[in-house]
Amino acid sequence: MKNLILEGFMGCGKSRIAKALGDDTGMKVIDTDELIEKEQKRAISGIFASDGEEAFRDMETALLRKLQNDTKNCIISLGGGMPVREENRRILKDLGTVVYLKADREVLIGRLERGVEKRPMLSGHDLEKRVEELLAARQDLYADAADIIIDIGEDDPDTISLRIRKELGL
Repeated sequence: MKNLILEGFMGCGKSRIAKALGDDTGMKVIDTDELIEKEQKRAISGIFASDGEEAFRDMETALLRKLQNDTKNCIISLGGGMPVREENRRILKDLGTVVYLKADREVLIGRLERGVEKRPMLSGHDLEKRVEELLAARQDLYADAADIIIDIGEDDPDTISLRIRKELGL
């Protein structure tokens, strides 16, 4: 079976939904942010601080290429900025079925208020303004990469897992 790839803005619940899907399907779950942190032996915030965003985005692309070559029948949870690069969107299409977990601005802000310091794209910015800017820049790119779009509303991960499985016939 092809991989099932979850994309969406930070705070939309990709990691938690991936875990619920893994529990429901028995598929292995891969979190790209966790893999990069493990490989680099440091937090993403540390990578951003010492190497910068572009270096981190290069790490994401390298990881996608590796997954493209040797990953099947997995649920892959992406970092929120991974689909921004055109090359990454092309790889994602080849890697599996891409599900865009779409969330309203207000839901995202409510979730992101806790833990801003762990998110280098938000840290040091006005949260509402920054979320607005990034959403405006990314929404069309997420949609471009997506095979299906699931509006998550305020549903819990188990409900969203069920909705995704129904949509995909799993």
